[in-house]
Amino acid sequence: MAAYAALVSVTTTMDHIQNHPLFSISFDKIQMESFGQKIRFLLDFVEADYSHGVFNTSKQVEISESQIAAAAYAAEDAIESHVVDQIHPMKDSKRNSVPLLCCFKEPVTTESDPLHQIPGGSVSLLDLQTVIEEMDSIEKKVMEFKDEIGSKDDHYTQQPTCSMVTTTSTPPGKNTMVGFDEQLLRLLDKLTGQRCDRQVIPIVGMGGIGKTTLAQNAYEHSLILHHFDIRTWVTVSQKYNVRELFVQLHSRLKSSEINGEIDEQLLGQKLHKILWGRRYLIVIDDIWSIEAWEEVCRFFPDNNNGSRIVVTTRISNVATHFDSACFELTFLDEDKSWKLFCEKAFGQVGCPSELEDIGKEIVKKCKGLPLSISVIGGLLGRSNRTQKYWKNIAKDLTSILNSGEDENCLSILSLSYTYLPVYLKPCFLYMAIFPEDHDICVSRLIKLWVAEGFIKPNESQSLEEIARGYINDLIDRNLILKQYLGWNGRIKFCKIHDLLRDLCLKIVQKDKFMCMMEENPGGVESERRIVCNRKGVRCRTLQLAPLTRTLVTSTDGRLSNNRLLRVMSFNNKAKKKYLHRHIVDQVNMRYLAYNEFNIISSSVKLPTSIDVLWNLQTIIIRTEIEAPSQIWEMRQLMHVDIYELYLPNPPQNQNRDEFILQNLQKLANVTNFVWSEEACKRVVNVRILHIQYDNNSKSSNDYSLHNISRLRKLESLTFFSRGLPNLLQKLTFPSSLKKLHLGRCVVRWEDLSVIGSLPYLEVLKLIAGQVEGEVWNPVEGEFLRLKFFSILFVDIVYWNADCSHFPVLEKLELVGMRKLEEIPLDIGEIPTLELVMLYGCTESAAISAMKIAVEQENNGNDVLRVQVDFETKEQLESFKKKVEQLATSFTGNNFQSNAFF
Repeated sequence: MAAYAALVSVTTTMDHIQNHPLFSISFDKIQMESFGQKIRFLLDFVEADYSHGVFNTSKQVEISESQIAAAAYAAEDAIESHVVDQIHPMKDSKRNSVPLLCCFKEPVTTESDPLHQIPGGSVSLLDLQTVIEEMDSIEKKVMEFKDEIGSKDDHYTQQPTCSMVTTTSTPPGKNTMVGFDEQLLRLLDKLTGQRCDRQVIPIVGMGGIGKTTLAQNAYEHSLILHHFDIRTWVTVSQKYNVRELFVQLHSRLKSSEINGEIDEQLLGQKLHKILWGRRYLIVIDDIWSIEAWEEVCRFFPDNNNGSRIVVTTRISNVATHFDSACFELTFLDEDKSWKLFCEKAFGQVGCPSELEDIGKEIVKKCKGLPLSISVIGGLLGRSNRTQKYWKNIAKDLTSILNSGEDENCLSILSLSYTYLPVYLKPCFLYMAIFPEDHDICVSRLIKLWVAEGFIKPNESQSLEEIARGYINDLIDRNLILKQYLGWNGRIKFCKIHDLLRDLCLKIVQKDKFMCMMEENPGGVESERRIVCNRKGVRCRTLQLAPLTRTLVTSTDGRLSNNRLLRVMSFNNKAKKKYLHRHIVDQVNMRYLAYNEFNIISSSVKLPTSIDVLWNLQTIIIRTEIEAPSQIWEMRQLMHVDIYELYLPNPPQNQNRDEFILQNLQKLANVTNFVWSEEACKRVVNVRILHIQYDNNSKSSNDYSLHNISRLRKLESLTFFSRGLPNLLQKLTFPSSLKKLHLGRCVVRWEDLSVIGSLPYLEVLKLIAGQVEGEVWNPVEGEFLRLKFFSILFVDIVYWNADCSHFPVLEKLELVGMRKLEEIPLDIGEIPTLELVMLYGCTESAAISAMKIAVEQENNGNDVLRVQVDFETKEQLESFKKKVEQLATSFTGNNFQSNAFF
């Protein structure tokens, strides 16, 4: 894993340098080409051989993953150190107005330079040739190693009895099953149902969720024992061996003795003959790939007699391959978790009353994972039943669950990591930087992966598109969990179970991939990545190692100078006096985030030397910022997310092609900016744009908002206008828009017609604006693709709409609509509508929502849900009294009302 991450990272760094107009000329071209060839060779080796267990097969071979990683890190350090040495004189030249290229010089180092040598090695960081020579040595060892592995592969091919698969022909001991009674009944019904054709029934979920337990309970059920002529069970690892699988099946079926020289084809045919004409049940437990299934499925005959095959898997994509609905297991709720715990800990006796509160606290920390509940229940059932002992267990539950041997949580869950593709391993381990139970913003996670250099580029996708595919892959493998979806159906927030996070922590510490200061507050001298999430940890001024590349911290922002720092994220209220220093000193930065600031204080002026951050991709600052004109020269910028950004006009006296921000995807909270034609050409690829104007700004005629239509790749636009009544009418929307937020604008009905005619608009949010007139009469043929419509604190009184006006609407949200008389009842007839939400609206509007719910339930609509929330309990009680007459024939299954405060 470390080798892959290091090799991809140095490859990305080389690409950035070779595409840079200044730094590309400061390296010897032939030397860099030679180095690039060696990096690509090693990367191909790691990608091709990692999945075959190369790094675990032979301790006698000198080559190792750690050697490759160390060499790649040393190479990257050498290259970036050289770049940094060019930048520091550039900063001086800016002060003295000396042309930049005149300042390039060969770096000078001394033996006392802390960057001169890597810890534990002898490669000069500033001598790329020395690194290349080290790469030569490693390349030679790799070649020898590949020859050795190749000869062993030939030997294995000639010895068909050798196996790399672990299979069992009988299920493990039957486990207690709690919480899946409904799934068991459904599974039994599937297994014994009327369909005569052979069916494959997949069960999917994360490790420890109960897939095998469910399959076991069905397999051993009395109904199944009498229903099938043949039952057999086989467990298949990712390193499956088809021949060995067939041998195990034959052994279970007690067929005649298998000759060791029979090949897998003959074994499969023999199995097919045994199963032919008989009703059989086969359970294939823990399958990891479609390929494993396709190797054997043709030998399972369809006898048209109700034969069944049950497949359990952790991989969602494997489960969806079969022609049957999946049994997708989820976490247990609190009641079912407690019931399982009591059965494991106390059997039929029940929990003593004095232990119930602390017991429920322990169970809650298991987060509904049956495996962890069973393990801790079994442990406590054999331990001292005292409050003091149980409280000690509760304090360190996760470590206790993962500290045992044999079939404990860690060994089961670690299989999911072991069998990950190499490109996903560093991405998964990076989840450890987030605190326990944290809702992880997917867009932030992707930015960090890209900045770290984990994402290998390809020609057809952007790095962020590739990274989003990695997110989906980890979710399909049930290693991270969906938390919230965005307007476009993409995952907006995700989460990781505590036990999987603990698995990440153990691996990153073992492999020295990351240093968690909570666990090791003094050991940062040689760490490349440092995380300090606890504000109480004493690390006020961090003395970073010279080679540290990543710092994620909740300290106040003071740190020692570090020339190669790449990722810096402050998660507390950092002090502004450190911001200037970080920008001036950390010239190698790719990701800079100040996630909290005191936003009431005065704005900060960024230094004119900001453009020396030659590779900065993401800048997130939660305060007012005045940017210098040099920001337009930062070619690598991808995401600019400032609380309030005052952006200067782009300079006119430059070669425009050289300074177009081609990579810029997001530009947030730009304030009082004039969108000249020149400015639009500089950000031509921007997809997300937030702009705002206030009454302290210039005349609205100066903003050239009609030029926004030139941004033909713009998908999401947020526009706020405070105290400027006619500004919205100056804005021309690009036809590419999919999402539009308008805040504090004066909106005319004809403006809504213009917006409704946007051909791709899917999300519209109107926030705290004014409308001209009390009655809105939408026009048919508009809003043809609108899926989500939100109106907040807008003074619409009458809304005359029907189902033809928003034909594909899925969600309607109304907040603070204190003048709205009612929601049009015909809105409920929109066939795609799933949710209507009202928060703090008029009582009459709430009653109309209730009527929609009643009417749709009476019409058999079991999809639409209506939710009404009130600001006080008194309003809720008044509402309930007035709608009692509506509820006489109404079950309320699709209606919910609450009071919020």
